[in-house]
Amino acid sequence: MFMKQQQVVFRSFLILSLLFCAAARAATPVPKAPSVGAKGYLLEDFLSGQTIAEKNADQPLEPASITKLMTAYVVFREIREGNLSLEEKVRISEKAWRTEGSRMFVEVNSQVSVADLLKGVIIQSGNDATVALAEHVAGTEEGFASLMNHHAEQLGLTGTHFVNSTGLPHKEHYTTARDIAIVARAMIEEFPEYYRWYSERQFTYNDITQYNRNKLLWRDESVDGLKTGHTESAGYCLVTSAERDGMRLISVVLGTSSEEARADASQALLNYGFRFFETHKLYDGGSKLTSARVWKGASESVDLGLDHTLYVTIPRGEYKNLDAAMQLQDHIIAPIAQDQPLGRVVVRLADEPVVEKDLVALNPVAEGSFLQRLVDEALLYFE
Repeated sequence: MFMKQQQVVFRSFLILSLLFCAAARAATPVPKAPSVGAKGYLLEDFLSGQTIAEKNADQPLEPASITKLMTAYVVFREIREGNLSLEEKVRISEKAWRTEGSRMFVEVNSQVSVADLLKGVIIQSGNDATVALAEHVAGTEEGFASLMNHHAEQLGLTGTHFVNSTGLPHKEHYTTARDIAIVARAMIEEFPEYYRWYSERQFTYNDITQYNRNKLLWRDESVDGLKTGHTESAGYCLVTSAERDGMRLISVVLGTSSEEARADASQALLNYGFRFFETHKLYDGGSKLTSARVWKGASESVDLGLDHTLYVTIPRGEYKNLDAAMQLQDHIIAPIAQDQPLGRVVVRLADEPVVEKDLVALNPVAEGSFLQRLVDEALLYFE
């Protein structure tokens, strides 16, 4: 249950004058999202995580080489945990060397650094490099696929299952546009030092130069990643990220008819998102937003806020119509743990809910003395 709502106009919480200027602009009419020829797609804001446009975003589809986004994520996790280094040498097995599809052209039994193999995966989309890394990390590609599925579960992917590291077709190998966007966000957020490789246009190994298949890296200077994919059964796929004026968007396009079609579809979605939407920071994570009465506690109140910074994505020019309500639980009784949810922040735009987040305790409150608990018990009786 919740008690009285505390109404908050966001302008009283935001300090930067730039945001006030944004609020003063007239709202821009928002047309329908572009109709693109894809089996499924998703466009979302990186900071807020809000979906701007989607079609079949939760339908399991073949990802082709977009699979390698998770492959690289797992390898980066191994590096961060100290189980692997960029300088470490990897022996290329015959299986890796023989893997069909796009290639880095590593030679069987040669020793190649993890860093070079990662660039072969990310820039050249080499299946041989991908299998070599998988085998080096987990012993077998099958074992590596189990690691991929473990990390997928940890990231909260609900429509994904991997059976290989490359994305070569298999009936039990699938994902969704929404799950791909989650992996892309994790990659950008967790590994900025490696994410820059996704914007590199070419990589030379063994005197062979190959070019990044993401055409938008040449077309749009705001695009800095991420990954293409193609098989006959999956069609042409592309997950893209771009940043303009501090706003970053992620688009996922699955199952288009050609390289040109996937680039055009991704560009149309990105342009739509940047043209008609804007993202604002509303509250910092860990900052006090309000306080609440605590019963039977060593302290009579507890500070409440959000565990993560809250961003919101809205149509351009609508900032002035944002407001929020903080809904607190009835009769908050000690003991209270730090980060314990004790209410909700509900953000609305012109009376329509935009986002809801838990209000959590910013500090713990221990149980009060016997006398304090006795007094509060009596007071609660008359509430």
